[in-house]
This record gives sequence, structure tokens and C-alpha cells, in this order.
Amino acid sequence: MAGKQGPGRGGLRSAVAAEAASGLADEAPLLVDRAAGVEWYERPGSDVDYAGYMLCRLRRARAGAKGSHLHGDEAVRAALVQADRDALVWFASRAISYMDETGFPEAVERWFADTDER
Repeated sequence: MAGKQGPGRGGLRSAVAAEAASGLADEAPLLVDRAAGVEWYERPGSDVDYAGYMLCRLRRARAGAKGSHLHGDEAVRAALVQADRDALVWFASRAISYMDETGFPEAVERWFADTDER
């Protein structure tokens, strides 16, 4: 049938995704820790950006292996729980900066148009 995967092909892809996710899950907390205190404005592609990139790869790999974005989100949370608290705060500030600078507030402000504050 057109558009269908052959037998076993999906299983192979899931196995590859699961293996990738496992390695990324081990590496991600260390990358977040390494990114603590690293500035991101002066040097694009810094350890902070790399940690975010790898967490996104972890999310995609685990979601692919398990068949749901929810599993990807869970994998990222599990990795972040293992990171140093101060490193996690630093990384979260980078994520908020990125969201702000790429238009997140404007993208969601209509949801909150009828409220001054929550």
C-alpha cells in the first residue's frame, strides 16, 4: 500500500530513536550544568544554545521512540531535574530571553487581552 511502512521498518526507527534518546538523556543534564554563567548575546552558539539544542533533540527522539510528544516533554523534565539548580535557573532565563526575542509574547497576548493581570 502506498504511504505505509514496510514490516519492521517502524520498529527499526523506534529503536534508533530510543537509542538516541537514551544517550541524549544522559548528556543533557551535564550540558545544562556546563552552560551555567555562559553569556549568550556576545557569542551565538555558546554552551547555553548547545544545551537547548540538545534538549530539543532529546524531546524529539523520545517522542519518536514512544510515539507521543508527551513522552518527549517528560524526557526533558527528567533531564532538567538532574541538572544543578543554579544552572537550571540560568538556562531558564536563556529560554525566556529566546521566547521574548522571537515573538512569544505577541503570539499569545490575544489569549490574555481581556485581563490586565492574572
